[in-house]
Amino acid sequence: MSEYYNSQRTRNLYDSNRSNPFKLSRSKIDLFLNCPRCFYLDRKLGVGRPPGFPFALNSAVDALLKHEFDIHRANGTKHPLIEKYGIDARPIPHDDLDKWRHNFTGVQFLHEQTNLLIYGAIDDLWQNSKGEFIVVDYKATAKNKEITALDKDWHEGYKRQMEVYQWLLRHNGYTVSDIGYFVYCNGKASGTFEGKLEFDLTLIPYTGNDTWVEKTIFEINKCLTSDQTPEANDACDYCAYISAVNSKF
Repeated sequence: MSEYYNSQRTRNLYDSNRSNPFKLSRSKIDLFLNCPRCFYLDRKLGVGRPPGFPFALNSAVDALLKHEFDIHRANGTKHPLIEKYGIDARPIPHDDLDKWRHNFTGVQFLHEQTNLLIYGAIDDLWQNSKGEFIVVDYKATAKNKEITALDKDWHEGYKRQMEVYQWLLRHNGYTVSDIGYFVYCNGKASGTFEGKLEFDLTLIPYTGNDTWVEKTIFEINKCLTSDQTPEANDACDYCAYISAVNSKF
């Protein structure tokens, strides 16, 4: 068991002597932005943050939405949610869509100056009448009030997520709209259950700005190639926990 754990822990770690590209996911970019120290421990030393519980219900909602929008994609029609909000868009077929949606492949781009292979898996792809691709992301939650804006602290990560996807598609040669959309599914806690969970769906536009991505990739490369572990982040709960434990022993 310990040998298996060690092999998993050290798999896909950054090695400055490697010549092949180092894969860097969209979520690891966000980890770096949240805490360079945690990122360094994870990608360089193989000491990742404790994993959270899987969101099985969110995954089910994600799969159902993809199936639903795929029906309209195949028929060349607009989804009722798009019609409701009067959006100039429709789900668009693409030969690479299945690959772009897969967590371990996603949309990829090799950043040659750093030899980092950036990738991220999109939820959906729409297109407007100008021929621009539109990045769409699905979110599921259960809140007491209607969700109409991305105005919470944790929403900043959602915005960066979309901007990375927009950056990736642009660097693959596609014309991408600055405006992306979040399909937000809010579970209802009122009424009776009867074996069904109902959701209110809202469509939230977001105007992305991916100019930060390139700069961040260079910063990540500098972090990975350094032999110095970054300082603990005062705003990071994980760093605070490690510091508290160390102070007791």
